[in-house]
Amino acid sequence: MREPVLLSACLLGLATRYDGKRIEEPLVESLKERYFLIPACPEQLGGLPTPRPAAEILEGDGFSVLSGKARVVNRKGEEVTEAFLRGAREVLRICRTLGIKRAFLKAKSPSCGLSPAPGVTAALLLSEGIEIIEIG
Repeated sequence: MREPVLLSACLLGLATRYDGKRIEEPLVESLKERYFLIPACPEQLGGLPTPRPAAEILEGDGFSVLSGKARVVNRKGEEVTEAFLRGAREVLRICRTLGIKRAFLKAKSPSCGLSPAPGVTAALLLSEGIEIIEIG
């Protein structure tokens, strides 16, 4: 049986990105051969619609959001911190339920990215010992 891994849903070409656009990551084809892919979009799981205004973490990174020292605000100036936290917790629940130890997540995302700083979901998964590989 192939190892189950979490994958940012947008990397499969699903219209889950903030702007509703579809992207296809060529690397996913090789991942399908090796792993059992479990797609998830933390922002949608947190209750945000698609499309939605782009968001960014203010005054810190995902770890700062988890500790209550930073917040996530969209381009309209609306705070969406709770939705990001809720989505991250739901993704962690999926990982725990399915025994997932590794995640392939979308780069440059305030949820999933590791660079330039960890997003909210990435930070939560890292704090729980889940390995993250950033794609795109």
